[in-house]
Amino acid sequence: MRRLLLLVLVALGTPACDQNASPVSPIQDGSLDPIGDPHGGGNNGGGSTGGVTPLPDLEDQNGRVGRSPRRLTVAQLGRSIETAVGQPWKDLDTRAASLGRADFALINAESIEPNLVFAKFLEEGARRVCLDQSVAEHKINDPKLRALARTLPAGSISDMTTLDTTQRRELLLYLSTRFWGAPLQGEELTRWEGFFVKAATSSKALKKPEQGLAVVCIALITDSRFLTY
Repeated sequence: MRRLLLLVLVALGTPACDQNASPVSPIQDGSLDPIGDPHGGGNNGGGSTGGVTPLPDLEDQNGRVGRSPRRLTVAQLGRSIETAVGQPWKDLDTRAASLGRADFALINAESIEPNLVFAKFLEEGARRVCLDQSVAEHKINDPKLRALARTLPAGSISDMTTLDTTQRRELLLYLSTRFWGAPLQGEELTRWEGFFVKAATSSKALKKPEQGLAVVCIALITDSRFLTY
């Protein structure tokens, strides 16, 4: 009898305990419990991330994330010119010190800061390399053997003023991608096309058609997109 009474009390007490217990929320599909910031921050939502360093503002980095652009070293410049134009800058070594290359006697670190001396000698080298390559390509009939005028029709290049808009733009897209790694677009492509027409017209008036292509080549080399990475 005593055992039976004990069992009855236990049975009656269990629901009472269950009624006093705090309710458990049902698990919702796709829901996760919030996790604290492992870097020490106390914000689990947007805004500040505590110990995490935010990425730099793109507007402050000229559209780049990370470090600011760097100028090519003298060795990188030489390889880039030979790859893009099709022939090396033969006088580069004689201008290397003026362009910033260290001699490890008086100068221990290479200077990669832009300056007027660098710009002057770079334009001089670009004129020499681009004109020599343009003169050579005007005599090359096979477009596959050309570095600059590869998109132009087969045969000798005599008058670049006869090119239509499609041919001019195709050439500029090819050259900008070759020199900068990215094609011209939008209004900038239109401006470069106008520049190309003026260069071709002036070279024809001077009876030196090779200068038209050379002028475009020089402009591509001296652009900051060729000199920085």
